[in-house]
Amino acid sequence: MYSKKVAFPRFFFVSSADLLDILSNGNNPSKVMVHMPKIISALDTLELREEGVRPFALGMHACVGKEYVKFSEDLKLLGKVEVYLQDVINTMRSSLKEISRKSLKMFSEVTKEEWLVQDPAQVTLLINLCSWVINCEKSFLAKQGGDAQALKKCYDDQVTGLKALIMMV
Repeated sequence: MYSKKVAFPRFFFVSSADLLDILSNGNNPSKVMVHMPKIISALDTLELREEGVRPFALGMHACVGKEYVKFSEDLKLLGKVEVYLQDVINTMRSSLKEISRKSLKMFSEVTKEEWLVQDPAQVTLLINLCSWVINCEKSFLAKQGGDAQALKKCYDDQVTGLKALIMMV
């Protein structure tokens, strides 16, 4: 079992009983899905499409709320369990990166209220934080350029945005 943990380090955080169950059912990914919250934090299960001997993973369901993230590409779950679980993590990362790229573009094209509800929560938090950093940096540069009210305006904009967010919630 130690070699499996070395091959897929997230197994170090799974109990021995669960790891034995995962490894014994590794050739049947749908049986491994019950252990996904123990392997990947905040992930409930993968959306699987059964096709042939091994299924495809289409996306992931969060264990908090009712959030679903579609993968940018369907992933065939092939090989040993530690191999296809690493492929799942790589696909999750690339899919979230692609969604983040699109979200950053949409951030400036639609209203903030529309933008907030279109993406997964972690992407929304990331892009919102990027926006905050960009606005703060612009304010610092404007202050250096002689605009005495730049920081006050940035602060007021942030307060206005937070109040709008509170009203949405």
